[in-house]
Amino acid sequence: MISFDTTPLISNQDYVVFLSDTALEMGLDVEIQNELQHGVPQSNIIIRLNPVKPGEKTFLLQSHLDTTDPGAYSLWKKNQSNPFDAVIDEGFIYGLGAAEVKIDFLCKLFAMYNIKKKTNTNEFKTLSPILVGTFGEESGMQGALKIIRKNKLNALYALISAPSDLQIINAAKGFVTVEIRIPFSKIEMDFKQKHSELSDASSYSKVFSGKATHSSTPHLGENAASKLFEYLGGMDTNQIILDIDAGSRFNIVPHQAIVELGPLPEKNKNLKTALSKMNQIYETIRLIELDMKNYPDLEFTPHHSTYSIGVVRMYEDYILIGGSCRIVPLVGSDVYEKWIKMFQQSCQDIGAEFHLQDYKKPFRTDTNSILIKTIQSELKKININTNCRTMASANESSFFSRLGIECVCIGVGEREGNIHTPFEKVNIQQAETAVIFYDSMIERICS
Repeated sequence: MISFDTTPLISNQDYVVFLSDTALEMGLDVEIQNELQHGVPQSNIIIRLNPVKPGEKTFLLQSHLDTTDPGAYSLWKKNQSNPFDAVIDEGFIYGLGAAEVKIDFLCKLFAMYNIKKKTNTNEFKTLSPILVGTFGEESGMQGALKIIRKNKLNALYALISAPSDLQIINAAKGFVTVEIRIPFSKIEMDFKQKHSELSDASSYSKVFSGKATHSSTPHLGENAASKLFEYLGGMDTNQIILDIDAGSRFNIVPHQAIVELGPLPEKNKNLKTALSKMNQIYETIRLIELDMKNYPDLEFTPHHSTYSIGVVRMYEDYILIGGSCRIVPLVGSDVYEKWIKMFQQSCQDIGAEFHLQDYKKPFRTDTNSILIKTIQSELKKININTNCRTMASANESSFFSRLGIECVCIGVGEREGNIHTPFEKVNIQQAETAVIFYDSMIERICS
């Protein structure tokens, strides 16, 4: 499974065919849903014990099939510089997607196989188990959305794969990406063009260093883009931005940022420059971040919603600022909309464009729910901690919980310091334990 490249820009269809062949050999029923995402063929896979019956209610076991981009291959030292070449070492399996979440899908698949072998599935008169693998978790969760829109689910409960070391995750922050486009004036664009043509034109540059991390855990990194904005805030705004760059993805805290500045001609000193517009946007970001701290949710770390700048990029006629908000469940839609209006008003004031993308609502399942109490009962039997945890990032539970499905995120492998690193791994013994757990959950919930 790890050998298949299912990074966001690559089709997952060969991978899904492999999973389909494997499930069919196990005697399971398979349905494949083919779609296009940004022109790239992608597929969802739906695996059942028996062919679907009209109107049957289900117990959903879900995993996404795609992975993040591996970054520099040379950093995957355990895998001999090949993140798609799975390696077993001292009881752990290393490779891209091992913890997020290919091995967990495999555990669920074997649980379905075990149930098929040993159980008279006609006894499952309450619910039928259904295993779903979806595409596009790393690019808007479009696979989950397609499953919902085509009415493939009639689930009451769901176990959503997430690396949690087999701990219960009953709540997760919401997620939204924010894109702002700050326009250059014609004077600035003409100046930049002339500056690039002159061999003796003067300018100066500054580089900022930080520490990269996922935007769901900004406290674990140092945002180089924020350092850049802090620096620009103390500068004379009668300067022209000749180049600016930070980060590569909206949801990753950038580790480096650069800016190159040149002097604005004396005759244009009253011009509202892109630099002054950027300072105004950053002041709005700081006000929103300050207000986010007024709505704490102590079950999370950080205890409040966050905004992280992920990308700053210069184009011919505008500067793009991209980032992501992580929203705690206690924040209501009125507060969230207040923050969005602050962004919109600030952009309107300077003639900038504002775009929202990929909004995912936060979710929380009550710790006294039937699903959580059942999970705790089964975990106790295999001597695993039954406390509930929270997750700072969003996943498919955001979509499924909006349908009234009771959701819990759980899976093999650790999250912190493991996923999104070149040392991603899963304990094989824990994976074998997970098969037992999923097996028992299917029997309990479905009968």
